[in-house]
Amino acid sequence: MQVNKVDIDSIIKKLKSDNMTNAVVRTDFVEFMENVKDPYIVLICCILSLRTNDKTTYPAAMRMLELGKTPNEIMNLDVDTLCRAIYPVGFYRNKAGQIIELSKEIVEKYNGIVPDEIDELTKFRGVGRKTANLVLTKGFNKPAICVDVHVHRISNRLGYVKTKTPEETEFALRDKLPEKYWIDFNTLLVTHGQNICKPRMPLCEKCSVQKFCKKIIK
Repeated sequence: MQVNKVDIDSIIKKLKSDNMTNAVVRTDFVEFMENVKDPYIVLICCILSLRTNDKTTYPAAMRMLELGKTPNEIMNLDVDTLCRAIYPVGFYRNKAGQIIELSKEIVEKYNGIVPDEIDELTKFRGVGRKTANLVLTKGFNKPAICVDVHVHRISNRLGYVKTKTPEETEFALRDKLPEKYWIDFNTLLVTHGQNICKPRMPLCEKCSVQKFCKKIIK
């Protein structure tokens, strides 16, 4: 459901300027993911990041990638070895098994190539639309909208959409957000959410887009 018009063009311009002028701090993990172009690495690192903060995810991802960077390399690891590498990310044992399993599927069903369609990506166990969309944007440079808690919260707080769940937000943004912004939208709002537009105590006095914001708090 759409709500009153919000100047999204000015908002995006301001948030991009914040990034370029170092007005905000991006975590090591966000910086890393911004520069990764390999769809497989995007996929397995995104799985690690689920329900885990960036400070924990980044070193765990680096340790995992020391063990392997391709489906063929990772599928041959035993679960305990991968567990030791990625600990203490949340649900590390489940994630280790999941990453090894999907690596085997990529090799055996997709000839070692990560699929570039959301319907295929979401066939992997534990891969939802958020992860699939991130793989499409970061790994394939295809227009898609990755909606996490930051994107969902800020899109509603701005008054740009009026939705109850991240999935509803994704489809509302698909209908409303100009496609030229799709790829960058997640990184911009995640960075803004980590630095300024926090869940409970947003730093409105430091916000470069506050004059465009409806300040809708849920």
